[in-house]
Amino acid sequence: MTALEHALKELKDDVILMWIMVEAQLEAAHKAMLEYDQDLAREVMQKEKRINAYELKIDEQCEDILARYQPVAVDLRFLLAVLKINANLERTADIADGIARYVIDAPTPFEPALLQSTHLLDMYTQSLTMLSDTRIAFQREDTALARSIFQRDEIIDAYNLQALDIVCAHLQEGKASIRQELLVLSIIRKLERVGDQAKNLAEEIIFYVEAKVLKHHSKQEG
Repeated sequence: MTALEHALKELKDDVILMWIMVEAQLEAAHKAMLEYDQDLAREVMQKEKRINAYELKIDEQCEDILARYQPVAVDLRFLLAVLKINANLERTADIADGIARYVIDAPTPFEPALLQSTHLLDMYTQSLTMLSDTRIAFQREDTALARSIFQRDEIIDAYNLQALDIVCAHLQEGKASIRQELLVLSIIRKLERVGDQAKNLAEEIIFYVEAKVLKHHSKQEG
């Protein structure tokens, strides 16, 4: 194994570790929401600093490899992709932190019927699975799995669009408190952003494996 290969392997291992850390943050925020565990929510917020430190570490590794080895072709694409993946993972950790803050802001436990009727639970499960599957796609360089993320993001987008009408209907019927409905709607908006981040991650995997740039294509076509 050459020095460059060793450095790239170490970098990939660190990215995967950060990915797992971010997944754990999102899962912990999920558990805190379901169980109204505000101590766990505070723990998520405290661990955000560790994620931020790891983001800086990975950025520095990328810069060091670029300066030392001046990689080309797939190795250069890998580094460029990792820089963006790193930023997307940090943003996803920020989203988990935001959800944890909503749990702390909630004066009472979330109504299970409200979480179910707004599809928040389905969105959360889908978001966690998408984040996990993008990691697996990154580990295996599996672009077919990466491409499966795009359709699943559309499902999350559809739930997000439905959420406002559902919440408005609840408020008109007096089914839940205004504060709780608004917090649920805010969490749904956060989960929609997780879907966007997962899609970004998938695009970067395809870029470095296949040398295809997919970002913004759908926007340009629309």
